[in-house]
Amino acid sequence: MTSTVSSTPQPILSVEHIAVHFGGLVAVDAVDFRVESGEIVGLIGPNGAGKTTLFNLLAGAFEPDEGTIVFDGEAIGGRSAATICRLGLVRTFQIPQPFGSMTVLETIQTSALLHDRSIAASVGSARAIAHRVGLDHALGTPSLSLTNAQKKRLEVARALGARPKVILLDEVMAGLNAAEVAGMLDLVRRVRSEGVTVVLVEHNIDAVLKVCDRLVVLDSGRKIADGAPRAVVEDPDVIRAYLGDEGEEDAA
Repeated sequence: MTSTVSSTPQPILSVEHIAVHFGGLVAVDAVDFRVESGEIVGLIGPNGAGKTTLFNLLAGAFEPDEGTIVFDGEAIGGRSAATICRLGLVRTFQIPQPFGSMTVLETIQTSALLHDRSIAASVGSARAIAHRVGLDHALGTPSLSLTNAQKKRLEVARALGARPKVILLDEVMAGLNAAEVAGMLDLVRRVRSEGVTVVLVEHNIDAVLKVCDRLVVLDSGRKIADGAPRAVVEDPDVIRAYLGDEGEEDAA
């Protein structure tokens, strides 16, 4: 008899029972979730829920106290941020931190050089990425002189320079007006269409409902919901986490 091997595809990112403590504070508490290749997954929750801490665990800024993180078939929990970035799991930061002495082109080059082996190649990559994110008109502009919306796009561009398989977007729509949010949503969709899986932390619920395939909700470090966006935001536990018991009664 010939044995068969399951051909079920493995998730590109798998988090199992992950936890981290800071002194007596449990910042992330036994969280499990999966991200399939090609998904846009939103990670939401009230302030202090543990979203950015979880991003820090995924990207290698923190080492988990418990649990496992598997990215593209390889265990990465506790590995360095540089190693994780080279493997293709790349993050942006909630508050853009552009290099003050560098132009837009030079900033994107810094990440392109992770894979490009010459200055000429990195310049070509940086120009192409700037075009993809809508900054090709600002290549020579000092990074610090960009508008907030442009700095957010530069954060995405810098991450794309590292050629990610999965990009972690930390509040890339925070502080943007309606038109700028719409433009960022288009960019997120374009990134996914180019073969990059997206996980995003975001407080703008209207935005995540428009762009995400699935939502994962944290509250006080624990996962309280995981599923289709509309079903998740109507979940009583999620409403209670955001608004308290009175908010749940109002929603009902």
